Formats: sequence, C-alpha cells, structure tokens
Amino acid sequence: VQLEFVLGRALLNINQSMLSKWASINVATLKRIEGAAEIRGTADTIRKIQRALEAAGVEFIPEEPDRGPGVHLKQPQDRPS
Repeated sequence: VQLEFVLGRALLNINQSMLSKWASINVATLKRIEGAAEIRGTADTIRKIQRALEAAGVEFIPEEPDRGPGVHLKQPQDRPS
C-alpha cells in the first residue's frame, strides 16, 4: 500500500504536502506511512489517502496470482484543490 501511495503521487506529479492536504491528514503522518516497512496507520487514515488519490484519477490495481498490486492513471480529471 505504501509503495502504491508513492507511485500514485508520482503519476500525479504531486508531493507529500499536497496529498496530505487532499486527504486531510498531517504531512508527518503521510511521511510515516510511506516510509514504513509494513503497513502502519489506522484504516481510516489509509482510506483517506486512497480516496484522495482516486479522486485525482489514480486507480488501484489489486494483486493477482500472476502479478503484484499496482496503480495507474485513469483519464485526466480535475484535481482537488
């Protein structure tokens, strides 16, 4: 999940500060989550981050038997402000 957040930000060309604003969380929280070796953070916080990325056009691709999870950018959309 953490890597997908980083990749999602890269697709949108945004920094941690912008994503934390969109997700209504503290930037330190996002940095801690993205930098963790394993999933850390409450389920609510993880959902906020994922919803913010999805609202900006990032689609999360679930893991399948022959490939890992990932992200891609859907059609360009207006980004949250």
